[in-house]
Amino acid sequence: MFKGIQLTLMIGPAVPIPVSRDVLDALTGVQVVTTAGETTSGFELTFSLNKNSPLQTLFLLSGGVMPPIVRVVIVVTTNGTPDVLMDGVITHHQISSPTPGGTSTLTLKGKDLTAVMNLIDFSGIPYPAMPDFARVALVVAKYAVLGIVPFVIPSVLLDVPIPTERIPRHRGKDLAYVKALADDVGYAFYLEPGPKPATSVAYWGPEVRVGTPQPALNVDMDAHTNVEALDFKFDTESRVQPIVWVQNAITKFPIPIPIPDITPLNPPLGLIPPIPKEFVPIEETAKYSFVQAAAIGLAKAAKSADALTATGSLDVTRYGRPLKARRLVGVRGAGAAFDGLYYVKSVTHDIKRGQYRQNFTLVRNGLMSTVGSVPA
Repeated sequence: MFKGIQLTLMIGPAVPIPVSRDVLDALTGVQVVTTAGETTSGFELTFSLNKNSPLQTLFLLSGGVMPPIVRVVIVVTTNGTPDVLMDGVITHHQISSPTPGGTSTLTLKGKDLTAVMNLIDFSGIPYPAMPDFARVALVVAKYAVLGIVPFVIPSVLLDVPIPTERIPRHRGKDLAYVKALADDVGYAFYLEPGPKPATSVAYWGPEVRVGTPQPALNVDMDAHTNVEALDFKFDTESRVQPIVWVQNAITKFPIPIPIPDITPLNPPLGLIPPIPKEFVPIEETAKYSFVQAAAIGLAKAAKSADALTATGSLDVTRYGRPLKARRLVGVRGAGAAFDGLYYVKSVTHDIKRGQYRQNFTLVRNGLMSTVGSVPA
């Protein structure tokens, strides 16, 4: 689009290929949303078309019966480093009324490749003697033709069903089934596009909030400021304290155990968390061991721990690289209560000719930083 940043757009049935110059010339805007959590990541492409342009017919036919799947890969190269922002499929077409000059707007919307996992109901497929993580790996393996590679982490709830007693069976569509298995053990499931175009990693495991932070977001630091806006909200009402019930093996008496939100993979990013306002019991944990019940409780507690939320925007050319979701980032210059490390919950990439901006949402569990400084 401009010096230092290059956009690569690939579109095609099943196997995407780089688009022609005519398509790139008609492209006026790209928006990609990447989120951590339950919301599916998606994209939006906007084209400016005249009434004689073949692109309207091409894209409208591609969303019909033949071919059934039109794949879109969006890659942004910043200072020589490529980043795959999206690998998904087109799900929606929209054409606006033409202007007096005869130019109309074609908008293509889509979701990441989890949309393909939500097409066919495979209910009834048996999984004899297979624990949950093995079932997930087998389900994801069906989509290897789309370049999806499973990255599955076994849970502590290692339950290998004995075929003479019970045989687990597939319930519903693949996406819902895999997410249900993840929710049962407090895990997350999502697709991470890349590292190469037309490839993705299907992650099924705990939400990891450790690792090397991204370059810091600087607020009110004169020439070092690299964000356009950054607002903070501290919500003390959403914090809950999960309680798991563990059954005594001798007396069969259930024992309630409060569970904190701190784990090796989810360390505290805020020094002063809010006091829980509500105690929520987690059902069906008495049948598990203490370690297994605690693992479920820890995952549930982590979901309600993010009391501090920061929303903002930045110019990628000033920040130096795209900010990525599902990773850590530091904040500097916002004051002692808000400086420190955050988890990037969601990022919206907004690309137009001559500009590349991002809107983002950061979360952590409390005020005050747990680290003395953050990487610049």
